[in-house]
Amino acid sequence: MTAVLVIRLASCLVLGLGVGAGYFAAMWRSAQLFAGGGRTMAAIALVVGRFAAIVVVLGVVATRGGAGPLLATALGIVIARWVAVRRVRALAP
Repeated sequence: MTAVLVIRLASCLVLGLGVGAGYFAAMWRSAQLFAGGGRTMAAIALVVGRFAAIVVVLGVVATRGGAGPLLATALGIVIARWVAVRRVRALAP
């Protein structure tokens, strides 16, 4: 592997971490909005927005980078999910 490829994969991993963190933060916020009984349209907008964001990011990475960068980005999202699940479990009684 060349240094350029390693840097590219690392940047895709960081991109995935960022996108995943935003995705799961939006999921948390939309769950709060749904549970609160108010602002249902805002919650629905968050759900649609987070799905659209992840589809666009993964689609762009797949078309421009190929399999390696796509897998690195997806790994970043999976790591962000792992962190989010651990945080929620820590908050649960």
